[in-house]
Amino acid sequence: MKIYTKTGDAGDTGLFGGGRVPKDHPRVAAYGEVDAANAAIGFAVSLDPAGWEGPLFEGIQRDLFTAGALLATPNPGKLAKPPAPLPAARVTALEQAIDRLEAGLSPLERFILPGGSPKAAALHVARTACRGAERAVVTLARAESVPAEVLVYLNRLSDLLFVLARAANRAAGHSDIQW
Repeated sequence: MKIYTKTGDAGDTGLFGGGRVPKDHPRVAAYGEVDAANAAIGFAVSLDPAGWEGPLFEGIQRDLFTAGALLATPNPGKLAKPPAPLPAARVTALEQAIDRLEAGLSPLERFILPGGSPKAAALHVARTACRGAERAVVTLARAESVPAEVLVYLNRLSDLLFVLARAANRAAGHSDIQW
């Protein structure tokens, strides 16, 4: 399979299930922002300590591919095999991870500044990318149908990324810097 198709050279792109839209269409922006969040998470994962929370991150990255596929499919009924849904159990898994990680952290009393260890700083960048994806999906949902579970997942994921950043700082011996 060639990496380039030349079909998007005029500024449009194909959607799953057929149809083409401009590359700046809200649907393309939404799944593009999900992809950006996924890449930011991949960068954070690559930083030391390697393997820290590896299975959790791998599940998240797979979920984000699923979310992107759902967003890229405006008419799933037109496909013989539509993308798999994002199960509610995946949101529950994020909540369980938040609860597990928060149990080892001091309670928040004030806002904290993003930063600290390289891994924590990268997780804060991933968190803001996730919030950007959430905003893009909200924009799309005002005009077109969007699976509700995608919005719930992104909202919960940004919370988890915040907690992961705090946990990464704690593991690296960095204190939260309060605002």
